[in-house]
Amino acid sequence: MLKPIVSHTPLQYCAYLSQKYDCNVYLKREDLQAVRSFKIRGAYYAISKTPAETRKRGVVCASAGNHAQGVAWTSAKMNIPATIFMPTTTPRQKIDQVKFFGGDNVTIKLVGDAFDAANTAALEFCESHHQTFIAPFNDLNTMAGQGSLAVEVFDDLKQDNKTADILFAAVGGGGLLSGISTYTKFASPTTSVVGVEPAGATSMAEAFAVGHPVAISEMDKFVDGAAVQKVGTLTYATCQEYVDRLIQVPEGLVSTTILDLYTKLAIVAEPAGALSVAALETYKDHLVGKNVVCVISGGNNDINRMAEIEERALIYQGLQHYFVVNFPQRAGALKTFVNAVLNPDDDITKFEYTKKVNSGMGPVLIGIRLGDAKNLGQLLARLHDFDPKYINLQKNQMLYRMLV
Repeated sequence: MLKPIVSHTPLQYCAYLSQKYDCNVYLKREDLQAVRSFKIRGAYYAISKTPAETRKRGVVCASAGNHAQGVAWTSAKMNIPATIFMPTTTPRQKIDQVKFFGGDNVTIKLVGDAFDAANTAALEFCESHHQTFIAPFNDLNTMAGQGSLAVEVFDDLKQDNKTADILFAAVGGGGLLSGISTYTKFASPTTSVVGVEPAGATSMAEAFAVGHPVAISEMDKFVDGAAVQKVGTLTYATCQEYVDRLIQVPEGLVSTTILDLYTKLAIVAEPAGALSVAALETYKDHLVGKNVVCVISGGNNDINRMAEIEERALIYQGLQHYFVVNFPQRAGALKTFVNAVLNPDDDITKFEYTKKVNSGMGPVLIGIRLGDAKNLGQLLARLHDFDPKYINLQKNQMLYRMLV
């Protein structure tokens, strides 16, 4: 059913990552799908399994990203109406992509400030208009559609007389991981399936810990494609049965990986799409000599986010730091700071200062990029000598978000 519609994306051997981690790394390139993510698989399969007369009345979904694009593309392909609910905070680029793929078949409704409000509105719309809701992950047909990815992986490996020791895939709501883990354990029971979550959005790990899906209280939405507050009951149960391990990857490491994939391999991966490759660094002690598959699950990365991605990467690598420092309000104070505090290869990347009237000292917001992360200790010691009451903004996230 999917074969003539969904691209059989390549399973590419990656010499760079293989050498870096002393193993054989294969990248499943779902970023090369028509909508640049695997979501087209589940969306198309779920809609195709809806009776023809029912889907003619229209389908509905709630999504701020890739699932919306998959539903929009399918609605145009099948020439059926689709109503897509998106939060009002959705970036213009994503809204435009949904319009591009869906054309006249799609109606977009912007509701609420977050996904939950849009999702509630979508379900109410389905009820009142007698249309079909296409779930982004917690649906057996959606899960089965995503699982077709694993069929391709193991068919391609078999043609080359190879198998996979470990398969890494991102997990948000769990639709992708459920589908591919189910097929993997059927086709290759010895393959270890590892689900990769962003450290700031560990809803599947929380579900595993308490024995049922639970809404996490705090969530970092940077890895937006995998930032799900509560996993589904179906996806949780399936992952419990077939997934061997869940691991968490810091958002800073995800950012570093995005830049690495782009500069070394010319792969444009969105944050969720880079999760599986970022996991290699976390899991590297278990990789030597193994055949490893990483699913590049999506490539819908907004170019406007690159500055934030680079910033997070530099902070994670220990190179970028921000401080509030009291400076003497006199000529030459900055020159004194540079000579007395900075290492020779450090650079000032931010300097904000307003002179205070009738005050001998004034606070300065200063960003420093280290030439070598190992020199941080020396810099902090000299900074303390310059101003014992300085504030390290990396240790005060509220001030960091407000000032930087």
